[in-house]
Amino acid sequence: MSDTNGNSFFSVKDVHAYYGESYIVQGISFDLNEGEIVALLGRNGAGKTTTLKTIARALDPKLKQGEIYLAGQNLHDMKTHEAAQAGVQLVPEDRRIIPGLTVEENLIIAQVAPNIGWEIDRIYEHFPKLAERRKQEATSMSGGEQQMLAVARALARDVKLLLLDEPYEGLAPVIVHEIESILQEVKKLGITTIIVEQNAVAALKLADSALILDTGKIVFKGTAKEVLDNKELREEYLAI
Repeated sequence: MSDTNGNSFFSVKDVHAYYGESYIVQGISFDLNEGEIVALLGRNGAGKTTTLKTIARALDPKLKQGEIYLAGQNLHDMKTHEAAQAGVQLVPEDRRIIPGLTVEENLIIAQVAPNIGWEIDRIYEHFPKLAERRKQEATSMSGGEQQMLAVARALARDVKLLLLDEPYEGLAPVIVHEIESILQEVKKLGITTIIVEQNAVAALKLADSALILDTGKIVFKGTAKEVLDNKELREEYLAI
């Protein structure tokens, strides 16, 4: 991570976003290098999910000011589907698995629109549990397996920037470990990733760098190790 200089792989510049009349993201700026993983941390209500949705150009929140660039492309004027085609893939907290479809059908649907990422066979190589359940209705799987599918579905698109919102939410520790292993594989692929996670220690162990939000503003930029080593910082902003 570096100060915003306009030359980075991914840049957020003075972004302000609102939900209705609520001023949630209050002028944040940061840069990420290609392949970098950042843990975006903060207490509940700090603006983490709003930041992810703003980057993904979701219908809500509304971007009122600021600029967002990915690999030289202007994201801030894009619609949601245009940002997805540009390589932004959001894995939301509720996973958005399509009911009534099998695991494989969920993956195929992800590849209907351009641009295609991993082929289905490659996904199964990295996610053997999904291969075993390819004909199973996706929503009948366990929470951990659905999370795997949500990540795999993002990789089925041409992903340049992966946004993960609470990937460990509600999962047993043994399943969290499996998800961590998958994300380590994603990291090796050099995909730039932003991870929002209440399990801050787990996110920091995966990440290269860290951002801490407090009431919509960035109060810390630095390495993940700096946060892990700074007890006062963790207690003040993360309650850990």
